[in-house]
Amino acid sequence: MDVVGRLEAASLLVPEGVATGDDITVADVWDYLAHDEWEVALGLLEELAGEWSAPAGFWGEMEVTAGMLGFGRSRKWCWWRGAEERFGVIRAELVLRPAGETFRRTPMPGAAVMRPMWDIGHRRDDGACELDSPCCGSSSPMSSHPVRRLRSGFCP
Repeated sequence: MDVVGRLEAASLLVPEGVATGDDITVADVWDYLAHDEWEVALGLLEELAGEWSAPAGFWGEMEVTAGMLGFGRSRKWCWWRGAEERFGVIRAELVLRPAGETFRRTPMPGAAVMRPMWDIGHRRDDGACELDSPCCGSSSPMSSHPVRRLRSGFCP
């Protein structure tokens, strides 16, 4: 199947009433497809898929489509969403305090340049922070690797 066929097939899977917080709907995807704006259509499908439960295999097909278009970052994103589909996910909304209110003096770089260290409440028997938590820095969503403390003072 060609790229356009894959994008059209993915668009047909999105329920009609689904919309993002920015009021993007599947009609917008079809509009971009009609104007051969495949990259934009793929991006909108990625956004829309966060608003409903995509069927099994959806993200795998999106990954292949992004690869066919040569969009490495989108391909990786779709691979990650497919892994979430297979292994499950816990979502949390994390908000950074303004740079002037913390030890941080510059904005956080994007695209996984910096791996953040959050205290998510795991404690050892003696009450100290437990920084050996699952999924941090791992190559597989279900594996566990030790995390070393990068800076003192993260645990209250």
